[in-house]
Amino acid sequence: MKLEGKTIIVTGGTSGIGEACVRYFAGKCGARVVAASIQKEEGAALQAELGEDRVRFVFCDVSDESSVEAMIGESVQAFGKIDGVHCNAGVWGKGLVTDFTERDFERLMGVNVKGAFWTAKHAIPAMEKTGGGVFLITTSVAAQIGFPAHALYCASKAALEALVRCLATDHAGTIRSVGVSPGTIDTPMLAASCEGWDAPVEELYAQVEQKIPVRRLGQPLDIAKTAAFLLSDESEYINGTIVTLDGGTMALPPW
Repeated sequence: MKLEGKTIIVTGGTSGIGEACVRYFAGKCGARVVAASIQKEEGAALQAELGEDRVRFVFCDVSDESSVEAMIGESVQAFGKIDGVHCNAGVWGKGLVTDFTERDFERLMGVNVKGAFWTAKHAIPAMEKTGGGVFLITTSVAAQIGFPAHALYCASKAALEALVRCLATDHAGTIRSVGVSPGTIDTPMLAASCEGWDAPVEELYAQVEQKIPVRRLGQPLDIAKTAAFLLSDESEYINGTIVTLDGGTMALPPW
């Protein structure tokens, strides 16, 4: 997909899906990209590798509104405008509702939900000043599936899907709001979710691959390619909806 001449912000842009998107948007699609993240070393290395004329790292803690506001300001200062945002920063947490503390709740909801909310609050006005743009959120099939011991994570992702729809209606005519919902993707977060299991990660992955109809794990590049399409003018009639990328997992019967 062509993103030439466009400036795209990617939050959580230094690892996993976010890093793949930064590399693909800048390297293959011709975009200028702001990689926003709390990972300073990784961000500096990514900017140095891809060139600061194409990629800028901006430190941002998305759970902190003032940090998000500053990041949006730095992005406009660096590239002059914002045409699209890929709101991708997220954290994972496992447990029953009876296991979580208020601190756990604030951490996960702070990044996953507040992060998207604050980013929308400050990015949308900046995009509207220059004619509008696209606000893309990474959700998850966890919004649709009751994964065991994932109540808080699933709830956070369901909230994001509702936010996609509300932004599409509240900012109709200027902002196109869309979501991308990954299934099982080979990322550091997936590896972390396998900790504590009896089998090695490689063995667990092999088992999962045989259950997915396409017979492989998703890769971050799979998400990057679809995200680029959703951020491009080629998808201008896609709005207020979620694109699921799960290799067919959601189509499986429950037996």
